[in-house]
Amino acid sequence: MKKLLILLSCAMLISSVATAQTKKRKKPMIREADEAMSGQGYGTAGCGLGSILFGDQKGMIQIVAATSNGISGNQTFAISTGTSNCQIDTARSAQNAELFIEVNREALAKDISRGNGESISHLASIVGCSDTSLLGAKLQKNFDQVFPTKNVPAEQSRKVIFELIENDTDLAQNCRNVG
Repeated sequence: MKKLLILLSCAMLISSVATAQTKKRKKPMIREADEAMSGQGYGTAGCGLGSILFGDQKGMIQIVAATSNGISGNQTFAISTGTSNCQIDTARSAQNAELFIEVNREALAKDISRGNGESISHLASIVGCSDTSLLGAKLQKNFDQVFPTKNVPAEQSRKVIFELIENDTDLAQNCRNVG
């Protein structure tokens, strides 16, 4: 608790100094980068906790925002899950799912046949499903469509999985990185 109070005190001190320094300068050092980020809801520090606390304020405050983003890995989590002002690119999700299926074909087929397992959990994370067991059960029920042959292309399996998610009302509400 003491460390948190010290960290917050330092952040407030840096914030006030940064604000004072920015007001003295006619052109902030990171002005161009801030302008490039405008309209995204966050500044040069990127998305994460810092973007919620400081938004797209210009100037040295973005250093404090970046520090806040790095605390306990919250920016990494936010980017992975699409929270804290981080947007998930669904096209990238499709590519990631396809690559994951290709690399983990055997383990995924085995886990889908059982309806649960680590590879289903990872796939659920990639496609943004909050209920892994629901995804596992639906994939298990449709195993023959996902893997109709032993050497089915990963693109075809991914396409079947995404169509299954989009066409199933429960999964469509549960998985947000498909579409």
